[in-house]
Order: sequence, then C-alpha cells, then structure tokens
Amino acid sequence: MSPPAAIATPAPAAPAVARHRPYEDLQALATGTLFVALGVILFKEAGLLTGGTVGLALLAHYATGVDFGLGYFLVNLPFYVLAWIRMGAAFTLKTFAAVGLLSLMAHLLPLGMAFQHLSPVLAAVLGGLLCGTGMLILFRHRASLGGLNVLVLYLQEHFGWRAGKVQMVLDSLIVLGAFAVADVERIALSVLGAVVLNLTLAVNHKPGRYLAV
Repeated sequence: MSPPAAIATPAPAAPAVARHRPYEDLQALATGTLFVALGVILFKEAGLLTGGTVGLALLAHYATGVDFGLGYFLVNLPFYVLAWIRMGAAFTLKTFAAVGLLSLMAHLLPLGMAFQHLSPVLAAVLGGLLCGTGMLILFRHRASLGGLNVLVLYLQEHFGWRAGKVQMVLDSLIVLGAFAVADVERIALSVLGAVVLNLTLAVNHKPGRYLAV
C-alpha cells in the first residue's frame, strides 16, 4: 500500500505593508525637520560642521557669512533631478518640502532661543543625535533632506548598502575638507558629531526592518 500523498501546506501570505496616511507624513515632516534644525543650530552655535549638504551650507556660512537657510536651500537644488528620476515624484516632493521646512526653521528658531553657554562636546553629541533622529523619521516616511541623502537612499534601496555606513564615509570626507575654515579641535568635534549622527542611522535604519512607506 503506497503511503498517502503529502498534503501541501500553503505558504503563509506576506504581511501587508502598512502605508502612512497623509497626516502622518505631515507630522513626520514637521517633527523630523524640527529635530534636524535644532541639531544644526547646536552645530552652528559651537562652530562645528557636519556632512552632507547641511555641512556644505555650514561651510558656506562660515566662509562667506551667507545665511545658512538660504545656502542650504540653494545647495540642494541640483539633487532634485536625481530624486525625481531615481526615487519618484512622491519622494521628491516630500524631500523638497523637508528641505524648505529645514531652511525656514533654521532661519527662524534662533529668533526665539539663545545660548549663554554651550559646551562644544555637548553640541557635537546632542546635535548628532538630534540630526540622526530627525533624518531617521524622514527616511521612514519616504523623504530625505536632499543632496547626499538621495544618493544614499538610492544605493540602499537598489544595492542593499547600509545607509548609515555609506553616509558616514561621505560625511567624513566633507568634514575633512573643512580645514580651510576651522581649527583641528573644531574639526575633531565635528567628526564626533558626524559619527554620532551616522551611528544613529546605522543602528536604527536597516533594509527590510521597517515596512511602512
């Protein structure tokens, strides 16, 4: 007597991907850019730098005195083409909104807050944490802060390269280019801030771990 045929067990259905609602995206854009703006203000008040287009805008601010918010908005303009082609219209529009909000917040927040004393070490660590957390919020809602963030997210989505690690390498190169406008101590603290920022991303932003879009 032949053994009974094995009964095929259907594979479990893949869990549905939870999609963010528009009001959730708006809340994330506001919160994420606010966190990053606070981190940038800490960096700027302590005379520190960071990577990405934020770092480029800070370099322009230190070298020429141009307003950070304006410089940051202008530096990001060329990257919208890559974002539109590679990441889609929704991502590009969210990124444009995030860049605009960050530029506005970085300009307006200093009008309502001031520091009597700010330790550069605290500014590096706390600024890195705030920027990293804010960027993490934006990444999870399919937005970014433009510039290198677009390239980093594209590399992660298409090649599986960890966003935090790639961003850390690029940011370190930008910070090392700051010797023209800062002393060794400020640059060392800037590297510390960049490491804290990107470790926050590397630990919390991994491919496939967060499914909401």
